[in-house]
Amino acid sequence: MRSLLFVPADSERKLAKGRESGASGLILDLEDSVAAHNRPEARKMARAALEGPRTPELWVRINPIAGDDALLDLAAVMPGKPCGVLLPKCTPDDLRRLDDYLSALEVEHGIARFATKVIAIATETGAGVFRLGEYGGITPRLAALTWGAEDLAALLGATNRRPDGVYDDTFRLVRALCVIGAQAAGVEAIDTIYADFRNEAGLREECQAGRRAGFTGKMAIHPAQLDPINEAFSPNEEELTWARDVVAAFAANPNAGTIGLAGKMVDRPHLVLAQRILSRLGRAGT
Repeated sequence: MRSLLFVPADSERKLAKGRESGASGLILDLEDSVAAHNRPEARKMARAALEGPRTPELWVRINPIAGDDALLDLAAVMPGKPCGVLLPKCTPDDLRRLDDYLSALEVEHGIARFATKVIAIATETGAGVFRLGEYGGITPRLAALTWGAEDLAALLGATNRRPDGVYDDTFRLVRALCVIGAQAAGVEAIDTIYADFRNEAGLREECQAGRRAGFTGKMAIHPAQLDPINEAFSPNEEELTWARDVVAAFAANPNAGTIGLAGKMVDRPHLVLAQRILSRLGRAGT
């Protein structure tokens, strides 16, 4: 999941552009980008979209699980067997509740249990931030954690970025906790959107920072953002060469704890990193 592009579920034009955009997945949005009065029509359009091509992957962002709209969203789209659901304003309890709903709907519609994956937007409330370490073991359908800066900023009455464009300290902390929470749960960490979609230089810088921090992909709000995102979250040739050399060195010396390689010492944590880099190559199209 290198790149996930938000597409308003009530826009056929944007959906068509999204399918040709090069995104790893499209998120058919039934929440923030759809006005409340238009959600019934958006649900019908999302359901119709799920009958079309399945490449790229099709995800659906439903409304928060505590409200009535979430069940209406799920009832509308689950017959179309989406790849997964993006759950906003999520806490671990919300994930458990969604897991129950999805399990029942999978039985109803002849879908294999746990086939419907979930990405949890886990930082949009204060309660969600403080429970980022609790997602492990809840359900095998959890595929990733991601974070959101806009909703949390609104709740705090804060501005999430400094004048130079860098996230302020509160949001840098939340972003870091999302990566650590994802690792603790054994799932991927997906970085949030970059709202200034015309600022390619800023986007590239943020993608590189996210990659260094441990994120494996990033969400997008405009097709023009996808090339920089896909490039940043794909291993380059230098990284691949280093990773292959590390893996080969330990394969040739399986009992070694530390090995000299190209004038530097590498140890078992470097082997884990090398294996992760090579696994990203295997997911380059996803």
